[in-house]
Amino acid sequence: MVAQHGKAIYQKAFGKANLELGVDLTTKNVFQLGSMTKQFTAVAVLILEEQGKLNVTEAISKYIPDYPSGDKITIHHLLTHTSGIKDFTKMKSLSSIAQKDMTPKMMVDFFKNEPVDFLPGEKFEYNNSGYVLLGYIIELVSEETYEQFIKNHIFDKLGMSNSYYATDRQIINKRAYGYHKKETGFVNKTVINFSVPFSSGSLMSTIADMLKWQNALNQNLLLNVKETQKAFSKYKLNNGSDFTYGYGWHIKQINGTPTREHGGSIFGFKTMGIYIPNKDIYVIGFSNCDCNSPTKITTDIAKLALEKLK
Repeated sequence: MVAQHGKAIYQKAFGKANLELGVDLTTKNVFQLGSMTKQFTAVAVLILEEQGKLNVTEAISKYIPDYPSGDKITIHHLLTHTSGIKDFTKMKSLSSIAQKDMTPKMMVDFFKNEPVDFLPGEKFEYNNSGYVLLGYIIELVSEETYEQFIKNHIFDKLGMSNSYYATDRQIINKRAYGYHKKETGFVNKTVINFSVPFSSGSLMSTIADMLKWQNALNQNLLLNVKETQKAFSKYKLNNGSDFTYGYGWHIKQINGTPTREHGGSIFGFKTMGIYIPNKDIYVIGFSNCDCNSPTKITTDIAKLALEKLK
């Protein structure tokens, strides 16, 4: 989908939503978002900050007292991938829990005693564990489950009626099925329990709902201007050098024009969304095979839109 000034100007689907049933994809299909979930987690934290219930400068030990070196790791470090905490997706023991029903505390306990990769604020390294911790903090502070918080404060508020916390059990209307590609052809995606990626990658949505999300951010429907700017600012490491990540978005450029972008990858699905603020252009691509990343085509279309749309 390509949208400008809040309205879709092009949208199209290619291929199959379900290979076994031979059902074509449509632009209304529901896809797993993977790490685009992090946008929602970051905004949920900022909603709580705006409500006065937490502060991003606070140490995580305030909420999780027994977290190792938690007095040196702030919520800001988690949001910006600068905490140095071990990313649980890189742990060899991940397969032992991948299909288990995990509580957020169990997930945190799974990685919290791993050796750190670096000291907080020393470098930027993309990290799913930090966003699992954020989901846990959201639950502790709000006294709602992460799923309830996102539904009550974001999805329901914005009319994102085809967006969900992912499930393989519940009947999801217009669900796109996810696939891997092997040498012998396509196979159904590997099953994981969504309590494992949790707030780092467990949401589902449609392109139309994601446009509602993008428009709501622009119109400050969820956050005031000051909190919104925190999500889209660049920050500095301890040594004063810049890095290109805000809170839940990569802060980049296309041919010198600033962009806010984020992709996602989870078994069977890959996603990419690019927003160009000064032209109010939003380009989003979803794939229901993790063999096909939509990043290049979404970026190429964003470049085209930038040239063609005034």
